Amino acid sequence: MKQKIDLNCDLGESYGAFKVGNDEKIMPCITSANVACGLHAGDPTTISKTIALAKKHGVAVGAHPSYPDILGFGRREVQMTPEEVRNYTLYQVSALQGFAQTASLRLQHVKPHGALYNVATERKDVAKPIVEAIKALDSRLIVFAPQGSALASEAGKASMKVAHEFFADRAYNPDGTLVSRNQRNAIIETPLEVVKRAVKAVMDEIVLACNGGIVKLGKVHTICVHGDNPAAVRLAVALRKGFVKAGIEVKPVASFL
Repeated sequence: MKQKIDLNCDLGESYGAFKVGNDEKIMPCITSANVACGLHAGDPTTISKTIALAKKHGVAVGAHPSYPDILGFGRREVQMTPEEVRNYTLYQVSALQGFAQTASLRLQHVKPHGALYNVATERKDVAKPIVEAIKALDSRLIVFAPQGSALASEAGKASMKVAHEFFADRAYNPDGTLVSRNQRNAIIETPLEVVKRAVKAVMDEIVLACNGGIVKLGKVHTICVHGDNPAAVRLAVALRKGFVKAGIEVKPVASFL
């Protein structure tokens, strides 16, 4: 059976007069868009435009909720109770649902952003309320999460579909976590290297860690490219071509999960 993979990107991260990324050029290369919900980036007009752009290119739309941290771009942990995590997730995902509905689209997935994603991969008390909020809104939504994470586990317990995610443009620690952005070489911008890693992740289910060791990934369903990466457009184009060359079909994850 032919291998299939979803290619996702964090988009809609412009805010007011500030432009982040190049959504217009990246969108045609991907199959799923994680749209910022306004609490780390994005605003109502940007959300509307991003969803319209995704619809134009046949790209599946997902919500990208975060901690309320515009100043830190959602990359700083905010101390919140489980009830607050649930309510902030409800607030953001339902906003995306509303915009998608007006465009005659249904959300495909939810992928927490930045620090919320990282904390939810390790802590059940954060992962569980995120999953509860998602399921309360629409139990058909797919949860994007690393395999073996608390977020994936809680989604599985809730009988929700989970798309195991791999980050093509981020370096990995030996334990399978991402190398901190504060470290050198945490972000990979060379198209050849990104494609090589991504194809290996899909075909062999492994990635080389920053120390040269092997990290076992398990089945990978979706590959991420960060929209704010300066090389994002080049990487997205290269990944799409690289997957085709390797005989891997690129499709929205809901079509094969």
